[in-house]
Amino acid sequence: MTTATSNGTPSTGATGAGAARSTDRSWVPDPVEVPDTQAALAAVREVIDAGPFTDTWESLADYEVPDWFRDAKFGIFIHWGAYSVPAFGNEWYPRNMYKAGTKEHAHHREVYGDHTEVGYKDFLPRFTMEQFDPAGMAQLFRRAGAQFLVPVAEHHDGLAMYDEPRTRWDVTKVGPGRDVLGEVLGACDDQWITRGASSHRAEHWFFFHPGRSFPSDVRDDADFADLYGPAMPQATGPSEAYLEDWLLRTVRIIDHYRPQVLWFDWWIEHPAFEPYRRMLAAYYYNRAAQWGRGVVIQYKWDAFEPGTAVLDVERGGMADVQERPWQNDTSVSRTSWGWIEGHEWKSDVDLVGELVDVVAKNGCLLLNIGPKPDGTIPPEEVALLEQLGAWLELNGEAVYGTRPWRVAGEGPTSVPEGSFTDAASLGWTSSDLRFTQRTEVGQTALYAIGVERPEDGVVRIRALGSASPLAVRHLGDVHLIGHPKRLEVRRTEDALEVVLPSPLPARVEAVPGFAVRVVLPDPAAPAPRTLLNAEGEGEHESGG
Repeated sequence: MTTATSNGTPSTGATGAGAARSTDRSWVPDPVEVPDTQAALAAVREVIDAGPFTDTWESLADYEVPDWFRDAKFGIFIHWGAYSVPAFGNEWYPRNMYKAGTKEHAHHREVYGDHTEVGYKDFLPRFTMEQFDPAGMAQLFRRAGAQFLVPVAEHHDGLAMYDEPRTRWDVTKVGPGRDVLGEVLGACDDQWITRGASSHRAEHWFFFHPGRSFPSDVRDDADFADLYGPAMPQATGPSEAYLEDWLLRTVRIIDHYRPQVLWFDWWIEHPAFEPYRRMLAAYYYNRAAQWGRGVVIQYKWDAFEPGTAVLDVERGGMADVQERPWQNDTSVSRTSWGWIEGHEWKSDVDLVGELVDVVAKNGCLLLNIGPKPDGTIPPEEVALLEQLGAWLELNGEAVYGTRPWRVAGEGPTSVPEGSFTDAASLGWTSSDLRFTQRTEVGQTALYAIGVERPEDGVVRIRALGSASPLAVRHLGDVHLIGHPKRLEVRRTEDALEVVLPSPLPARVEAVPGFAVRVVLPDPAAPAPRTLLNAEGEGEHESGG
């Protein structure tokens, strides 16, 4: 049987029950003097009182989603942390390893030994990120086409991935020994990628509670209560002290890192958080007004009143076009947000399908990757990002800066509304299209985006048939993005039939699907000026 050494490294030898107790504590960071809470809260109140927002839902209803976010369409999420060291199950390993009857509990005893000897804390010194390359990571994200980045600032396990003066358990004091959040955000500045951060701290209130139900190091209140605690039952609402700490940790992220996206996981919808949510939003929006920047709070379920922030749907979607901008956060893997062995990866077709479906419905896609404990991104995830980036490099005009059309799309494949709907591929067909539009002077460019190409080379856009109830009367030029010439089209009552070029351009052939641009001219607009091309033939200045 394999057990663990004093620093948590697996070693062959004693059984779990007889393994030597971990005694090396040289890696444990020194206690810190927590900044004065009341003074910090008074400073927060001062910012709120200065306006323009106050901490009421009526005031927060004046919030407007910034145009940069409406235009961005695609961001990258990073789940990184010490849970990548055991690399088993998923990012909830820190909790599940203490829950009897789970595969994580059995795995931990089998591989690392008794929970009193080696606990979650013992993974922290092994989480070194020694090969972390923030510049290279940011360059990859730019090649992927990402417009904003949301790294996890703190997950449920209580290890802050940033410089947090309210705790000794942050990555500047244990593990990597560096401010990895600050470094990757700084590198993204160099690549013109907008800063973001996520907080999952709320759930820490109850996260390690299973470890108190049997002999484990979670019961070591003398040495590790500030890491594992509070470890309360989930049914017990958070205390005022915990809520104040949650607020001030978030304020630290806002002030020290200036993210323009602030993403929150579930459980902040708990009623106890309600006044603190309002305070946090007013503080953040007022800080953003001081910076002269548009910012976005992203939330789940009903944590915020509609229109006061941006709704986020985890691993899911919407049935149709939404009036307000929203977001789908999902991952390149179906099995875990953080790094584990044995991921079930999505395909590039899956990712393109998720992206275009979300964008067609007035949303943004936040796509997660999970680095290994050495700080590197798994090669499978690199490849998926590169593939999606190649698709966006070609077809980005149908995505970035667009707005939803009158209908989201057509075809037999629908995305179930709600969360956690990405357990399997949807099975896109060549009849499935998603629509976006871009309004220009005198015309609208309508984009029909398909994930699978038709075998007969003919794209049939039923929404543009002459008998369609959408009643689109006037059609202009039709192009395949990536192909310079106008396409042959036939309009029947049933559909606008668009004949794709054969052979396809190499750039189009190299990525999934296609994007067709159809010009919808405005009959009331002035006719475009006619220019002469090099051959002396007439060309329109716009409309193609």
